Amino acid sequence: QVQLVESGGGSVQAGGSLRLSCAASGDTYQPYCMGWFRQRPGKRREAVATIDSDESITYDDSVKGRFALSMDNVKRTLSLQMDSLKPEDTATYYCGIVWVHCTVVAGGGLGKDYNGMNSWGKGTLVTISS
Repeated sequence: QVQLVESGGGSVQAGGSLRLSCAASGDTYQPYCMGWFRQRPGKRREAVATIDSDESITYDDSVKGRFALSMDNVKRTLSLQMDSLKPEDTATYYCGIVWVHCTVVAGGGLGKDYNGMNSWGKGTLVTISS
């Protein structure tokens, strides 16, 4: 089973930037969908940005133009550059991976809170103050 280790969370003021990284180790398969998800206080887990094994990237509308997802296939590291952060971005951010295309993830095929993901990181807290 693949292990995912996140880093890079923290606290910044609104308008600031943070960069999250997720390092994968262990066996991986194709197809896959890997991405960053977040759970805001009192809310369900939601997809922030995902990358498919076909290299297509999808962003939630709330982060388009502010967040950028990138994958380093050599280092097997998925990074999320978060700029122009807003207080509503405050959440615990999780890295997750599943061995299906991202269209399955986006279509709700993994159940509530994306419980069908194959692996999750432990999460990293991002706090944005106004």
